[in-house]
Amino acid sequence: MKDAYSFDTDWEGLDRSYWDMYQAYHRIFGRCGMNFRAVEADAGAIGGEGGTHEFMALADIGEDTIATCTCCEYAANLEKAESLSAVIGTVSGTATEDDLGQPEKFHTPDIKTIAQLEASLGVKAAEIMKTVIFVVDGEPVAVVIRGDQEINELKVKNFLSAEMIEIADPEAVQAWTGVQVGFVGPYGLNLPVLMDHSAAGMEQGIAGANESEYHYRHLIPSRDISHAKVGDFRTVQEGDPCPRCADGTLKFYRGIEVGHVFKLGTKYSEKLGATYLDATGKTQTMIMGCYGIGISRILSAVIEQNHDDNGIVWPLALAPYHVHLVPISVKDEAQMQLAGKLYNHLQDQGVEVLLDDRDERAGVKFKDADLIGLPVRIVIGKGAGDGMVEYKERRTPGDKVTIRADEAVGQILNLLGLK
Repeated sequence: MKDAYSFDTDWEGLDRSYWDMYQAYHRIFGRCGMNFRAVEADAGAIGGEGGTHEFMALADIGEDTIATCTCCEYAANLEKAESLSAVIGTVSGTATEDDLGQPEKFHTPDIKTIAQLEASLGVKAAEIMKTVIFVVDGEPVAVVIRGDQEINELKVKNFLSAEMIEIADPEAVQAWTGVQVGFVGPYGLNLPVLMDHSAAGMEQGIAGANESEYHYRHLIPSRDISHAKVGDFRTVQEGDPCPRCADGTLKFYRGIEVGHVFKLGTKYSEKLGATYLDATGKTQTMIMGCYGIGISRILSAVIEQNHDDNGIVWPLALAPYHVHLVPISVKDEAQMQLAGKLYNHLQDQGVEVLLDDRDERAGVKFKDADLIGLPVRIVIGKGAGDGMVEYKERRTPGDKVTIRADEAVGQILNLLGLK
């Protein structure tokens, strides 16, 4: 890891330090040739006061899912991501109480799951309210969401400023509600209730009746579950409208975290007594930021993004060498003389060079060159006596040309910005 910390005397200073480091990380990862996004994230165990961003290298093998807008720069990890409905709220349907009547209890023997309700009643999951009981810092809390959505536990935890959250086991649900899992619902439930915007915006819905083998239909959230606290408690789905722009939708990618920046505030400086004297001689607490890059992760992510069937395709900035010199035969005096001349000349120009002087067949050397994946490969073969070499860039493996050795040096210097 590369770790850094900033110490400021005010929050405006922290904001400047944070965004300076944010921009520096953008330049670093850009120079590394990475395809990455800076995404809004949760501070997690490190915590702090204010914003935090993760720098995610996009890769199918990534450990995290990130949601990005198709039109603007909005990006967030799945735990943090919002949709437009969570920002502006959801407007209920146009049906009235007179249209729908009062909640109707009906018999649903052995029908406990959303899928079973869909099959039995011929309804869609989006017409059902799903109620899940959580244990939040030792106390029960019911979370209600539309049946086709998933609850985001981190959002629930953050909304309640809780330390611990977990789904209640069936025995705990029975003890708190008097009914088995599958028949719990928000209507008449004597527990704290959180309702996601997706459920609060339903015109009407079906939910458990808090009685074994019974459900309610014609529940109107604004009328029948008015005691619930409404908020964003769901995991976004691909295709949801972007919370930041009017035109975009969310698209999912997998990502590898390679960097993270935090606004720590005074969380640690207060505990550690990290103070300073201000201009008036008064003791003040330092305001901190924290910034980290996973150096070894960068190499893994770059290779994941830059490879083909034959091996690695190193970006120039991270390649262990710039040029791979491959003489066909180390027993050929002309080839080895030209290889040595090129090796010394390129090194004098500031170019990092790897010379393959092994007594191996040409095919073995070529295969290894592709596997290692240095940006430029120069093959010195039968044209060495005339000063001719084969020039090939790894990123465009099909394009190889036979040119004079001095021309090859010129192209390398141009490629590296040394000429």
